[in-house]
Amino acid sequence: MLTFAPPKVILIMATVTRENIGQLNDKITVKLAKEDYLPSFEKALKNYSKQANIPGFRKGMVPAGLIRKMHGQSVFVDEVLRSVEKNLNDYMVNEKLEIFAQPLPLPENDSRQLDFNKPDEYAFAFEIGLKPDYSIADLSTASLPFYKIEVTDAMINEEVDRLLLRHGNMTNPETVTGDDNVLNVTFTEIDADGNPVAEGVTKDNSLLVKYFSESFRPSLIGKKADDQLQATLAEAFDTKEREWVLGDLGLSTTEPADADRRFNMTITKVGLVEKAALDETFFKAVFPGKEISDEAGFRNAIKEDIQAQLDAQSRNQLFDGIYHYLVDKTSINFPENFLKRWIQNNGEQAKSEEEANREYPGFANSLKWTLIVDKLVKENNIEVGADDLRDFARNQLFSYMGGMNMGQLGTDQPWVNDYVERMMKDRKFVEDSFNRIQTDKVFAVAESKVKKDEKPISLDAFQKMQAEHQHHHH
Repeated sequence: MLTFAPPKVILIMATVTRENIGQLNDKITVKLAKEDYLPSFEKALKNYSKQANIPGFRKGMVPAGLIRKMHGQSVFVDEVLRSVEKNLNDYMVNEKLEIFAQPLPLPENDSRQLDFNKPDEYAFAFEIGLKPDYSIADLSTASLPFYKIEVTDAMINEEVDRLLLRHGNMTNPETVTGDDNVLNVTFTEIDADGNPVAEGVTKDNSLLVKYFSESFRPSLIGKKADDQLQATLAEAFDTKEREWVLGDLGLSTTEPADADRRFNMTITKVGLVEKAALDETFFKAVFPGKEISDEAGFRNAIKEDIQAQLDAQSRNQLFDGIYHYLVDKTSINFPENFLKRWIQNNGEQAKSEEEANREYPGFANSLKWTLIVDKLVKENNIEVGADDLRDFARNQLFSYMGGMNMGQLGTDQPWVNDYVERMMKDRKFVEDSFNRIQTDKVFAVAESKVKKDEKPISLDAFQKMQAEHQHHHH
C-alpha cells in the first residue's frame, strides 16, 4: 500500500546577522520576510475595527475596508517595527550579549520605505556597544596612607565646653558681660548715611558674642535689649563666621562686595547659658550607656568620640585613595565610537560631535568606575537587603534629630517604625539608599584588602591637604 508524506510547510522567518564594525562595536541587521509581520498586522487591524468609535457606525461594526484606509499605514508601520524590535531582543538574549545602553538605529534605516499596500522584505540595522572582559587592579598589592588625626587637649576642652553649655540653663541678664552671652539680633541693611536700603536684607539671627570678631566684641560689652550697632559684615566677623552669616542672610560667600555691605544690628534679647555642673548627672546625660564617675573618665569618652569622628574623615580620605588606585590601575577597553554616538543621541536634544568628544572622558571615567563596582559586588557577594535599608532609614531619622542617641529614645517605637515603613515605600529613597549602602559596603571590602600605612597628622595639616587635593581635581 502506498503512503504519502504530508507536504512540508516552509516558514520563512526573520534572519538576524551580526558583523564587527570596530572595537567592541558590532552591527546587527534584522531582515523581515512578509510572513514575519503580516499576520500580526491583520490581527491588529481586526482589533482596531472592534474598538474604533467612528461617527455613523456602531462600535465594532465599522467596515474593514474603511479601517484599512484610515489607519492601515500607521498600524502597518507599528507592527513591522514591533517585529523588528522583538527579533532584535530575542537575538541578543539568545546570544547572551552584554551591551552598553540600548542598540542605536543606524542612519540607513528608513521607515518611509514601509508601504502597507506593497508589503515586502525589509531590513533594519542597529549598532551595539559590547561590554569588555576585564580584571580590576589587585587591591592586596596596594599600600595606601591612612592619616591618623591626633586628638588634642584643645579639641577635648572645646567639646566639653560645648556640652556644658548645651546641657546648661538659659538665663536673661540685662546686659552683655562676655563671650558666652547669646544675642538675638535683627540685621537691617543700611546705606552710608545709616538709612535702611530699599528692598535690602532684613533678617533675625541668634549669635554668641564669641562669634563676632575679637576687635568688634568690646563694642558689645554693656549693651542691652534695643541697643543698636552699625558695621559692615567684614568689620563684625572674621572669615569663618562671616561666611556662615553671609549664607544665613542669603548673600554670596565669594563676592567681596557682599562682605562690605553695611548693617544696623538691633539687639532684641540678651541671654546667658549657665553651664551644667561637671558631675555624674551630667556624665549620664551625655553618655547614657556608659558608667562614668569622674572628669577623667568623661574626658576620655569625649576623646574616643572625637577620634571616631576624625577616623571617619580619615577613612573618607582612604576611600578616595582606593578610588583613584582602582581607576588608575584598572585597564578597561571601551567601544569609544559607539559611546560617543550614544552621547550624541541619548539626551532630549541631540548633541554635536564636538560636544560628545568633550563629554566623553568624564563619561568614560564614570562608566569605568561603575564596571569596577559591579565586579567588586559580584566577586565579594555584596548584597543590600531590606534590613540594611531599614537600618539606614532609622539612622537617617536620628541624624535629622541632631544626632540624638538612639538608645535614649529606642529604635522600636511605633512612630519610628511608621517612619521607616513609609520611607521603604518611597522609590527614590530606596534607590538612593541602596546605592549609598552598596558603595559603603564596596569600600569596606576594599579597605579590608589594602595595606594601610598609618601616618600621624594634625587636623590643620589634614584639612590643608584635603583642600589642596580638591583644588587639584577642580
